[in-house]
Amino acid sequence: MNITIGSDHAGLKTKEKLKGYLEKRGMTCDDLGTYSEESVDYPDYAEKVAREITKSRNPTKRGILVCGSGTGMVIAANKIKGIRAVAAYDAYTAEMSRIDNDTNILCLRGRKFSFDKIKTIVDTWLKTPFSGKKRHKLRLVKIRKLER
Repeated sequence: MNITIGSDHAGLKTKEKLKGYLEKRGMTCDDLGTYSEESVDYPDYAEKVAREITKSRNPTKRGILVCGSGTGMVIAANKIKGIRAVAAYDAYTAEMSRIDNDTNILCLRGRKFSFDKIKTIVDTWLKTPFSGKKRHKLRLVKIRKLER
């Protein structure tokens, strides 16, 4: 599996640890930045990752974004047509976001959050498939109509 990953300065350390964790598990990470702790604007990195996900011909392509709280990234990423991003703070939210909403970007909190918890959230999100149930597909159609 290939994951597109990005962060702002507040999420840099977590992103780097997460990259190492994913690569040890046999995944590849396309890191779209940032690469230093110099202050940057999270919408720039949310857009980079989101656009990479939407331009992919692979409908199962996924991304991970990290900022201080996860909130800024999820707001910015969801402005891009075709993105269904979630800020998951526990495994249940990550799982249900995949089952019901077919989320394609996971936004994480880089500050005041244990890396063990992050690993659990990421593992859950990556292994959980979209249910494909008719009611959820119909809801996703309604979301796409809102993007017009």
